[in-house]
Amino acid sequence: MADSNGSGAVGLLAHRDGDAVAVAVRDLAPGEAVVAFLDSEKRDTVSVKQEVPLGHKVALADVAEGAEVIEYGERIGLATKPITRGEHVHIHNLKSARWQPAS
Repeated sequence: MADSNGSGAVGLLAHRDGDAVAVAVRDLAPGEAVVAFLDSEKRDTVSVKQEVPLGHKVALADVAEGAEVIEYGERIGLATKPITRGEHVHIHNLKSARWQPAS
């Protein structure tokens, strides 16, 4: 599985299959990136839409405005606007769910 961000090298790491986001394991440019999952041997690709710095998140699924964002199989935040697969997920489109009631 090749990608435009490192010739087949893993670019994103998801903790669990079903997580809405994965973490960039290196700086990513727009283009295809390989996603590895910690809970399985599964591999996927996602088309990264903008530059994403090391340690930041990328959406693995579309997330509606106000919907929960799941990582580690847990709710980590709420989308403050619609987020599309491949989009950088950070403070510009995500708010903490820490003090928000679960839906």
